[in-house]
Amino acid sequence: MEATVTTANSEEKTWGGGNEPMGASYGKLMMWFFIVSDALTFSGFLAAYGFSRFKFIETWPLADEVFTHFPFMHGVSAPMYYVALMTFILIFSSVTMVLAVDAGHQMKKDKVVLYMFLTIIGGMIFVGSQAWEWKNFIKGEYGAVETKGGSLLQFVDKEGHRVALADFAATLPEEREQLTRSKGKWFMDESSLASYSVAEVQAGFKAHPDLLIRTETITAEKQKTVLSRKDSELRLSQASLVIEGANLTHNEYGSKLFADFFFFITGFHGFHVFSGIIINIIIFFNVLVGTYEKRGSYEMVEKVGLYWHFVDLVWVFVFTFFYLV
Repeated sequence: MEATVTTANSEEKTWGGGNEPMGASYGKLMMWFFIVSDALTFSGFLAAYGFSRFKFIETWPLADEVFTHFPFMHGVSAPMYYVALMTFILIFSSVTMVLAVDAGHQMKKDKVVLYMFLTIIGGMIFVGSQAWEWKNFIKGEYGAVETKGGSLLQFVDKEGHRVALADFAATLPEEREQLTRSKGKWFMDESSLASYSVAEVQAGFKAHPDLLIRTETITAEKQKTVLSRKDSELRLSQASLVIEGANLTHNEYGSKLFADFFFFITGFHGFHVFSGIIINIIIFFNVLVGTYEKRGSYEMVEKVGLYWHFVDLVWVFVFTFFYLV
């Protein structure tokens, strides 16, 4: 429990690393401290998301309508399928990490190499999938119109199915110029021009009498409110901006806060996964060269495994908050 340090002038007692709390080494204990502090950070983010969603519940986007893409299945609505696949891959990578830790306890280097390699591949697939999901979220699929009051207007047919702006917007002989800070009022600007102007959307809507407008307000039946043709024309006359996709200032799917929280929380989690991949790669090469075999312990694999399991557990909560609830 104590070690005696003798110098030329004095003799004093210092802590020698004994009396390990709960049988955990210093390294594992520090990893647990980090995990607890990081868990509190994620808890704060998710709590803020929950409060914001509760406050704006009537205009909050429906996840089944937002996350409908699946690779190589363009135009096919597959709500939540790809997100479920991403979740399965990440959880499976946690299983392979458990197997790597167990193989390390048994001092089986070859199995540690195999299972850590599978863990790294699973993490890379997840991060790549998340980047692909971001791309689709930012790009958008149907487009929408924002009114002068900030309300969002989406377009549907008589059966209530979404209709993209490209399917009905007219082409008008008009010159369009991007708004810049030097030309805008109060230094307003826009990142890029939309594919269609408000006038082109209005003209196209007028030429298609079978189209209706759907507002972002959600009814008690968890369906967005569809206006009559007359009310649709009235609301569209108040349009001020065409929106395609989502960013930190506009969101074609609904409440702007949804996009803000999505980018921030999933991006923060994605950064954790990416960091875990880098750490796993470093440990993987150390296993290959026999570093831990020489030490007689694979505790480093166990410590990075704790971090990886934490990242997987956090995603379960993120998945539940954003996609299921």
